[in-house]
Amino acid sequence: MAKTLRLEIVTPERLFYQGEVELVIVRTLAGDEGFMANHMWACKLLDIGELWIKEAGSKDYRVAAISGGFIDVKDEIIIFTDAAEWPEEVDMELNMSRKDIAEKFFSTHTEKDTDTEEWNRFKVSLTQSITRMNVAQGGRLKRR
Repeated sequence: MAKTLRLEIVTPERLFYQGEVELVIVRTLAGDEGFMANHMWACKLLDIGELWIKEAGSKDYRVAAISGGFIDVKDEIIIFTDAAEWPEEVDMELNMSRKDIAEKFFSTHTEKDTDTEEWNRFKVSLTQSITRMNVAQGGRLKRR
């Protein structure tokens, strides 16, 4: 059996996950990164994206959607994020609606002619909606 370490995922509303894992894959600002037992200590900012967890002794991965935050890797891993959802928690209808609203906004506005804060809000909304819908459908990350 592979070495394991403790993982906790915390949102403002709840302790989303707590358990022993072999591998955690998250989307950092530099791209997808994986963390295992005995990894060099690290603290990294997270982007909106999929979270992949390989639990101790499991062949399969669990996937969730997260909305940024940061990961603290030491002898254990703690992820702090604004929001996290399992596939069964994703409201597909709501996210499809948010995606459509954001896409309509981008089809009628340009970044150059739009307030930066407003542009970024729609960009975040679109990214979150797409990520959540991908997670609800099993995730986009290809497992080897």
